[in-house]
Amino acid sequence: MEWLTDSKIPVGKAAKQTFDWLKDNAEPIFDGMSQVMEWLIAAILWVLQTPHPLVIVAAFVALTWVLQKSWKTCLLILAGFLFILNQGYWKETTESLTLVLSSCVVCMAVGVPIGIAAAHRPRLYAWMRPILDLMQTLPTFVYLIPAIVFFGIGMVPGLIATVIFVLPAPIRLTHLGISSTPQPLLEAVTAFGGTRRQTLWKVELPYALPQIMAGLNQTIMLSLSMVVIAALVGANGLGVPVVRALNSVNTALGFESGFIIVVVAIMLDRMLRIGGAK
Repeated sequence: MEWLTDSKIPVGKAAKQTFDWLKDNAEPIFDGMSQVMEWLIAAILWVLQTPHPLVIVAAFVALTWVLQKSWKTCLLILAGFLFILNQGYWKETTESLTLVLSSCVVCMAVGVPIGIAAAHRPRLYAWMRPILDLMQTLPTFVYLIPAIVFFGIGMVPGLIATVIFVLPAPIRLTHLGISSTPQPLLEAVTAFGGTRRQTLWKVELPYALPQIMAGLNQTIMLSLSMVVIAALVGANGLGVPVVRALNSVNTALGFESGFIIVVVAIMLDRMLRIGGAK
């Protein structure tokens, strides 16, 4: 088998050369991206940490009522936040929520337009599909390497790695929603003289809204699943005590912080569940 390994395809070498070239020639672009990401993270963190915790809890309960119209769901959200406060993980929770919300802003701002474009251009989506598959199947730890190379240590590389991992979800679900718009409905809009912009805003987007909201839900859940991995590159949040517990084999700390992550995931899922219990 030596003849096969002697002609090894230089995948790793090509990737290293690509990253080195980008680092040498695209540094201003990465610096600009880093500044924007830092500003976004700082703004969300300020909103979540400056007011009294009970004010933020009340705001989330009110938002839950607006979205779900269910007092049971509101009670669940209230109980979840009170449990987090009781366990002393408020600061870490707000830091993780900052990472989740930042990734949602970036992923939805990028993923929805790309999904719309892909739905209108089948050849574009056919070209994008293997790239989306690669983004979702490549081990998430691999994303941390270029993130550290381009952005250093901290919340920004954690956010970038999270965005790369999560971005395919809103793209795919937006594409699904737009492309599944009934053809007779589109033909009726065209027959009444509707422009492409009117068709998009008044027919396709309203019809695809459940899928787009499902994409938002998936974005939040997948982002939350990255909090522990992001902690490995210096991102603050609930992943830090989990990593600390793993390094010190601290069972109590590991289960405590891990259970908080589960509580946050359940809360966010119930808040944004489509067609939840009324």
